[in-house]
Amino acid sequence: MNAVPRPAWRLAPMHESQLDQVMDIEKRAYEFPWSEGIFRDCLKSGYSTWVVLDRDGGVIAYAVMTMAVGEAHILNLAVDPQFRREGMGRFMLNHLLTIARAAHTTVMLLEVRRSNKAAIRLYHAFGFQQIGTRRGYYPGIDQREDAFVLSLDLM
Repeated sequence: MNAVPRPAWRLAPMHESQLDQVMDIEKRAYEFPWSEGIFRDCLKSGYSTWVVLDRDGGVIAYAVMTMAVGEAHILNLAVDPQFRREGMGRFMLNHLLTIARAAHTTVMLLEVRRSNKAAIRLYHAFGFQQIGTRRGYYPGIDQREDAFVLSLDLM
């Protein structure tokens, strides 16, 4: 029997010491990245912040989620562009769902750019449904872009 090698990915809570690596990915993953201050505020506020580390301890993905009043809200989920299409987004989303369910949240929400077809496919594969549109939610080069609001019932 041939053993299929598994990626050497490891999940860990995000630490301030990793923000340089997180910011490097953020700037390469998004045309309009979050600022380092936003990440620092998320850490200080006690949001559920996670990183995926490679075998050498380097950050290759991260996520930020809030949980309150029975709702989980994914604020940011990014994979280093050179590691995309390897299942890491699915890996991270599974982790966030596990955390949200353990916290007894009943619904998970997120916004996604209308143009982000890969992310939309991933979320739909997990059962997320569009429940609305936020007009002009995301910055754009010539004009702002709409966000789809997606929801997943966790009950």
